[in-house]
Amino acid sequence: MATIQSTSAAAYPVNKDPLLQPFRIKGLTLRNRIMSTSHASFMDDGGLPMERYQRYHEEKAKGGLALTMFGGSSMVDVDSSWGGGGQLNLATDEIVPHLQEFSQRIHGHGAALMCQISHLGRRADATTLNWLPALAPSRSRETQHRAFSREMDEHDIRRIVKAYGAAAERCREGGLDGVETLTGGHLIGQFFSPRTNFRSDRFGGSVENRVRFGLMVHEEIRRRFGDDMILGMRFIIDEASEDGLSFADCLEIAAIFEREGLVDVFNCIFGRMDTVIALAEQNMPGMSQPLAPFLSKVGEFRRHTKLPVFHAARITDIATARYAIREGLLDMVAMTRAHMADPQIVNKIMRGEEDRIRPCVGASYCMHKKVNCIHNPASGRETMLPQVISPSNEKRRVVVVGGGPAGLEAARVCAERGHEVVLFEAGSQPGGQLLLACRANQRRDLIGIIDWRTAELARLGVDLRCDTYASAEDVIAENPDVVIVATGGLPDVDWLDGAEHCQTVWDILSTTTDRSGDIIVYDGTGRHEGISTTLHLNEQGCSVHLVTIDDSLAQEVEYSTRAVYRKQFQQRGIRSTMDHHLIKVSRNGANSLTATFRHELTGDLLDMVASQVVIERGTTPLDEVFHDLKGQSSNEGETDLDALLGGTPQPQRGTAGAFELHRIGDAVASRNVHASIYEAMRLCVVL
Repeated sequence: MATIQSTSAAAYPVNKDPLLQPFRIKGLTLRNRIMSTSHASFMDDGGLPMERYQRYHEEKAKGGLALTMFGGSSMVDVDSSWGGGGQLNLATDEIVPHLQEFSQRIHGHGAALMCQISHLGRRADATTLNWLPALAPSRSRETQHRAFSREMDEHDIRRIVKAYGAAAERCREGGLDGVETLTGGHLIGQFFSPRTNFRSDRFGGSVENRVRFGLMVHEEIRRRFGDDMILGMRFIIDEASEDGLSFADCLEIAAIFEREGLVDVFNCIFGRMDTVIALAEQNMPGMSQPLAPFLSKVGEFRRHTKLPVFHAARITDIATARYAIREGLLDMVAMTRAHMADPQIVNKIMRGEEDRIRPCVGASYCMHKKVNCIHNPASGRETMLPQVISPSNEKRRVVVVGGGPAGLEAARVCAERGHEVVLFEAGSQPGGQLLLACRANQRRDLIGIIDWRTAELARLGVDLRCDTYASAEDVIAENPDVVIVATGGLPDVDWLDGAEHCQTVWDILSTTTDRSGDIIVYDGTGRHEGISTTLHLNEQGCSVHLVTIDDSLAQEVEYSTRAVYRKQFQQRGIRSTMDHHLIKVSRNGANSLTATFRHELTGDLLDMVASQVVIERGTTPLDEVFHDLKGQSSNEGETDLDALLGGTPQPQRGTAGAFELHRIGDAVASRNVHASIYEAMRLCVVL
């Protein structure tokens, strides 16, 4: 990782900030050095970029970035589809009018627009959409997408080369500023790599032969495209694999394309994408990886080319982005996931509000629930929720009880609306369960969710009262118009015979004292809590055995992080048992416990012995104050679901002058961070 020398925004006047300097590629002038790269947002409508898709990108353009790229893995031909949808279909003329509308929308805000066009090759799914067999330079199988590919013949090559050209021409007709192709694990890159190209004809063997297909593609695009538009390549600079492309190989390939004049920009990526773990640690690194893990390597690549270089890979903060531009490592810095967290990044820099940028914490939730940021619920929901909250016409007094993620978001949104807000928090600091989650090393960056909201509440003048366990009388004494109960929950243990012998993940994470001995962790949710606590105990030297009710580890966790957890369990030798649920824990002598499990499929019983048993099965609502307030509220605590889902204010009913009462987050039911914050925002944004 590059050594980042942090430079505050105050060190640069706006007109001197490296990030805010314009950049010119051919005839295109980009207004600054910040961009967002192509990705599959899964917001298409039948393969077309319609209103929802366009609005998602429009918010970034409104937010001030210079270039937004879209259409990750957009298909150029009918045998380039994957399962589950999410791809744009550039193999049809039907897309052109939607691209025209899209480009007008983005250009209207002063930003440029480019699309990724690609053929998946062996990554295609042969069992969905058109049910066509996957094809590739040679017969092989990709681990992640699972298809067995057939070897392409010359007819396939000619057909797909033409398809690339036709897709590019549709982008030109759509008014776009350019396109990029994709190497990496996609078809062009499959020809490049000795891992996937075993041919002995003119398309295999030497580097010159392996690049032939890519050259043909780019020649066809340029022929159909013209010279005035930008033709980029999302370019792999190192496959980080013994049998794959080395950095030197990739430099040689890049030099060929540069020499032939067939590329205007290299958008650099690192590593493979044919397994989930490669995707999670290399191609799209998340919280388990350091910030900007490949920036130095990309900077080295840039020293070998005269062409502009773009790059995205966990560049989440402005200090790192500014360093990358200032030191000449990149020409454009791509902050793709950071823009899901906050599409207003550039505007905030220009206003001198860099410290107000909502941070990307690297949770990879956006890879799990596509473009839904773990703590920006408006991301991907731009047709329903605003990225910039407008003030209310009526000022109200709002009391929020509970300062976890849901309560903090409710207080923030209400204060942005202009309401007078009081927030009661029983603990000595806000944060709720996230403060515990951050005790596990694997999840420490989640603290950004709390820190950002706490700073925003201070800016907005919210009356935050910590160390206050608010009763119904305390709430009523504030003479509220609206009360929002976000008191969270407590560990759910009442279901277990022998729970008094056990500890919860809260008990483990809330203490600074290291544990020892042999410990059983029972995971009854498949969420982060059981897994991260197991790793936390292992780091303390405990012998830990995780037992889960599910058929695999971390069933509810985002798929990329799930692979990281599995790798960590394997590396550390942590034992795990699947398909068992805990039914009883009993004392077995002075220093031993017996945990009895039942197999989910067979019903067989299994006894396991350990010195400690730690249980995790979510939370049960801590909602006493809500029930104490119900009878005195105008709506008896009922949240109208039609209004909530429709984005309209809650209907006014009941006694005039009485307060409106709602509860959100885990005070309703045990859920995840995103669900709690989303619920808070959509309720409060129309208050």
